[in-house]
Amino acid sequence: MFIDPERLEARLRDEFDGTVGQARVVVRQAVDLADAGQYQADVGATLTTDVVIEELSDAPDGTPPERWNWWIGSLELAYGGYSQFGIRRYRDLD
Repeated sequence: MFIDPERLEARLRDEFDGTVGQARVVVRQAVDLADAGQYQADVGATLTTDVVIEELSDAPDGTPPERWNWWIGSLELAYGGYSQFGIRRYRDLD
């Protein structure tokens, strides 16, 4: 199973107390990362909703975008080429 945007958004909000805006920006970046195929090429595994939630669970406490950026920073250090998937800003819809 690949990334299900609706399921990922709901899980981000449930598990990390994210707002709608925070969850949606992470979903957009996660879908872009999955579509790029870079994660699969580097890690050898498919990027799924469960993988995103598991990886963000390892991050220090914070909002979904903060957790996402922590994980993307880890991928950048390990493999390079991930900075384009970081979140620089978003509009909060709540």
